[in-house]
Amino acid sequence: MKRMITLDTEKMPRAWYNALVDLPKPLEPPLNPATGKPLGPQDLEPLFPPALIEQEMSQEPWIAIPLEVLEVYALWRPTPLYRARGLERALNTPARIYYKYEGASPAGSHKPNTAVAQAYYNAISGIRRLTTETGAGQWGSALSFATRFFGLECTVYMVRVSYDQKPYRRSMMEVWGGTVHPSPSDRTQTGRSVLEKDPSNPGSLGLAISEAVEDAVTHEDTHYSLGSVLNHVLLHQTVIGLEAKEQLAQVGEYPDVVIGCCGGGSNLGGIALPFLPDKASGKEVRLVAVEPKACPTLTKGAFTYDFGDMARMTPLLKMYTLGHSFMPPSIHAGGLRYHGDSPIISLLVREGVMEATAYYQREVFQAGILFARSEGFIPAPETNHAIKAAIDEAVKAREEGKEKVVLFNFSGHGLLDLSAYDAYFKGDLQDYELADEEIKRALAELEKLAVR
Repeated sequence: MKRMITLDTEKMPRAWYNALVDLPKPLEPPLNPATGKPLGPQDLEPLFPPALIEQEMSQEPWIAIPLEVLEVYALWRPTPLYRARGLERALNTPARIYYKYEGASPAGSHKPNTAVAQAYYNAISGIRRLTTETGAGQWGSALSFATRFFGLECTVYMVRVSYDQKPYRRSMMEVWGGTVHPSPSDRTQTGRSVLEKDPSNPGSLGLAISEAVEDAVTHEDTHYSLGSVLNHVLLHQTVIGLEAKEQLAQVGEYPDVVIGCCGGGSNLGGIALPFLPDKASGKEVRLVAVEPKACPTLTKGAFTYDFGDMARMTPLLKMYTLGHSFMPPSIHAGGLRYHGDSPIISLLVREGVMEATAYYQREVFQAGILFARSEGFIPAPETNHAIKAAIDEAVKAREEGKEKVVLFNFSGHGLLDLSAYDAYFKGDLQDYELADEEIKRALAELEKLAVR
């Protein structure tokens, strides 16, 4: 009874898959926040190194992975693919459930797949320090880890509610040499202006991005690094799906449905985008994005141009958004508390190539606990969203009496999120669902923008 499907290191992908070449239509161009005109490569130079700017706009189907990046990847890649036989038995389902275990990385999530690449490209361009934001702490941990290999300093602005909820994520970053500040902070003009109005502001990813960008553009030796949303970030994550396809092929399987939780889109893109060419050529495979009802960007947001940050410093992107001033409730899935989404993911949902669904906080924790009790691994709160969707697919297969192959990305372990499970068992977790009126208010500011 095979439960773990592995790949030899020499079968690790040697190139990233570029989904831009297989989209149903081209992405709308990002716009300069000052002029509202399409961005040119020179507009991104204060934030990113040349190689990442080129990858952001590349039309090459495959981008070679540098040897220096592959050497670091080899610490944990290829990651195992598991057959969830225990969960299948618990559900009494004819579905065959597989999960790609990205918790195997040193940081405990999928995030190092792009963190290592970004640190490398910045280092060879002469940058000495990277700034970034982090929600749950997974991305900040990953970048703090990655910069160690290339001699860079790392400054992380961590959303305050997560900074308080997840102190050991902060410790993790500091062990790897990262400097961590709660956001909003008193270190930037953006943070100070928010604190002046609301000293107890819980923070958001949009606000933390503003602080990290402000820090980067005001220091010549510093660049900004983003853990999700942008094209080059999703590109680096495609090693996940490329490996999963090879592992499924080893056991003669192909998924009927591919699932990932979605905040900005990085882990979902990593598992799902490599199946895009198959789907475009007529292969029947469903791609499903899962988000919290407390931050329902894809399921209830507007598809329009918006800023990626609260202070309007980042380029305008055409995406699903709840409005850059939106402040989501303080749910434990901090990595899913983002007002916008990847333009690639947004376009796929808009064009019907990908589906989106949303769940309450308590039901996803219930799903995560069932998974832990049947499979052993404790999932991160974000990962619980994907697990809930996979369970629903398996239950539907049981009710219909049909076999089905379900693949989801186990985007990170929850060993540093046990306070969230403790809150669940104490009955302290609340379910949040934004009312339509709240969403209308959150989107109202977008009406002031001149572009749609």
